Amino acid sequence: MIKKIQLPVLEMSCAVCAGNVEKRVRTIEGVMSADVNFASSMLTLEYDPDVTDLAEIRTQVRAIGYDIAIDEKASREELETTERRRYTDLRRRVIIAWALSVPIMVLSMAFMHYWWSGWVQLILAVPVIVYSGRLFYIHAWRQARKGTAGMDTLVALSTSIAFLYSLAGTVLPWLMTERGIEPHLYYEAATMVIAFVLLGKMLEERAKLSTGSAIKSLMGLQPLTARLVTGDGERKVPVAVLIAGDRINVRPGEKIAVDGTVTGGESFVDESMISGEAVPVRKMAGDKVLAGTINQRGSFVMEAQAVGEDTVLSRIVRTVQEAQGSKAPVQRIADKVSAVFVPVVIGLSIVTFAVWLITGSGLSFALMTAASVLVIACPCALGLATPTALMVGIGRGAKNQILIKDAYALENICHTDCVVLDKTGTLTEGHPAVTAMLWHGDKNDKAILAGIEAHSEHPLAQAITEELASEGITPDRPDSFESVTGRGVEATYGGLRYRAGNHAFVMSETNAADDISAFAALWQERGSSVIYFGTSDRLIAVIAVSDPLKKTSAEAVAMLRKEGIEVHMLTGDAMTTARSVAADAGIDRFGAGMMPQDKDDYIASLQAEGHKVAMVGDGINDSQALARADVSIAMGHGTDVAMDVAQVTLITSDLTKIPAAVKLSRKCVNVIRQNLFWAFVYNIIAIPVAAGLLYPAFGIVLDPMWASAAMAFSSISVVLNSLRLKTLKI
Repeated sequence: MIKKIQLPVLEMSCAVCAGNVEKRVRTIEGVMSADVNFASSMLTLEYDPDVTDLAEIRTQVRAIGYDIAIDEKASREELETTERRRYTDLRRRVIIAWALSVPIMVLSMAFMHYWWSGWVQLILAVPVIVYSGRLFYIHAWRQARKGTAGMDTLVALSTSIAFLYSLAGTVLPWLMTERGIEPHLYYEAATMVIAFVLLGKMLEERAKLSTGSAIKSLMGLQPLTARLVTGDGERKVPVAVLIAGDRINVRPGEKIAVDGTVTGGESFVDESMISGEAVPVRKMAGDKVLAGTINQRGSFVMEAQAVGEDTVLSRIVRTVQEAQGSKAPVQRIADKVSAVFVPVVIGLSIVTFAVWLITGSGLSFALMTAASVLVIACPCALGLATPTALMVGIGRGAKNQILIKDAYALENICHTDCVVLDKTGTLTEGHPAVTAMLWHGDKNDKAILAGIEAHSEHPLAQAITEELASEGITPDRPDSFESVTGRGVEATYGGLRYRAGNHAFVMSETNAADDISAFAALWQERGSSVIYFGTSDRLIAVIAVSDPLKKTSAEAVAMLRKEGIEVHMLTGDAMTTARSVAADAGIDRFGAGMMPQDKDDYIASLQAEGHKVAMVGDGINDSQALARADVSIAMGHGTDVAMDVAQVTLITSDLTKIPAAVKLSRKCVNVIRQNLFWAFVYNIIAIPVAAGLLYPAFGIVLDPMWASAAMAFSSISVVLNSLRLKTLKI
């Protein structure tokens, strides 16, 4: 059985590192797929536990100088503690690097001619190299032993060149002078490179932590404890120990710990964080409640049904995590470039050194330009360009009840030019409701009708009882009751016979007024079922029952059409009903009497015309068409089959989330393109400048110190550009 998990990857410093881990893991027998997201430092892994295990995968990763955390059950508190500890250590190394590098720079500029200056700079530089920058050298050595390279290699090589050249100039200046080499000191370059790179990584880490804030906020919805009801009373227990069947008491203001069913009590529950519905929902015995939602007024007892990773909230968190760890097609370009980036840069550095040495510019100048090329050419910006934007975009969608399963879907939604909507449960509420009523009786007649329909098992009867209950009508129990299959129901009250049902059944002895007949004909033309209610000599009421259009359906269709997207509707209902619903929703193109295969064929025909099609549905009968579409969108209240097939799930009934998803995708893809453009342009411009291309004509040369500052800024700017998506209004 193939298993899919996500594991944190440790010791990575750039996109090349991510590529090295990814490449190594894919070579392991039993691994089906492996993707490493540098921005989230997560390995998304599919493997066969019967062929290999996590211990073997970890051994292989460690062999090339990295590590993975294989404890799947590590709590979020432990993971956050590890992240904080790593960030604290990084900040400490940054502080020490800057505290010592600044005095070194002052000495190199103001006291360079004093004999003791070089020795003081050496003493101050050693802690920066040995402590603050130690991981660069450790990682570079491990990678070199395994024939790989990364950002650590570039930093280690450039700082080593500057430090060792300066060391020789301090300890053996006479030896260099005898050979015609001027003993320049570049301690400030070596230490400031480390200081700038570490500062960039610290700011980058802080910004990257912000990109994952959506996951943290989702995780924070679930409480840590619950009130377990036992035979001895109730006690607080950790949520982790709850099992299906446990009874839990939920008090006002408390978050619900697990998914389950109310068994006693009554309250209103705020489900906005899951469904997006602003109005609290009334919960009574038999109603379902979800983990993470907030109890409002009363208290109730519930029975746990889904706990731990099986709750709706946990599935949402897991889906968002997997989506944030996935790769968009556009990222493959950056991955291919990053894979050859470091070897190419090292080659360019060697060429730069050789050219300046041959042209007689001197060893010192040749070494410094070669070091600048190594430092400024950073693959981090390329590696961060796509995943940071995806993490923020997918998290932004989750906060707006748009659950995007993978990066492919997020990138592909923006290309959609045709949206096909299922009718029942997608455009409409998915259950019958009273949409119109002509009443010629009094309140007592309504109580009689409520009593009759309460005894009926017909699907339309519940709609009538719910409508009358909303008016505060109490059902009046009939003396006798009889159901006449295919026609309606009959009951007696005080010896008087009442009927509710179709026209022929109720009106066999009574004629309807012309105005009533006209309204009934109009309702039927619009696809409504018409219920008649009366006695043998009196028509009391005519009621229209239909599956009403959702409040946001027409608005969503208008928004999509405004964006230049064609909207189609498919339904298995008759043409009369389909035409009426389509007209109310503002849809011109629709299909009626559609079976699952017909919906599939309809999608295929649109694709054959060159359309990029998004299918929106909620039922098993939509799953075939969902699988066929370029982008598949399921309604969150729909069947598990539809949600499993779909690439995007709306955790709400609000259809305006569809145009919101399109807008989010377009903005996210634009940010990715901006990031990639500037990451590529940065390197295209920066490397020649660092190599001294402008020196002969303009005398411009880039010191390694400023090269490292430019490199750090490039990575930070990419992350900050991605974070703009957090403020996007969708």
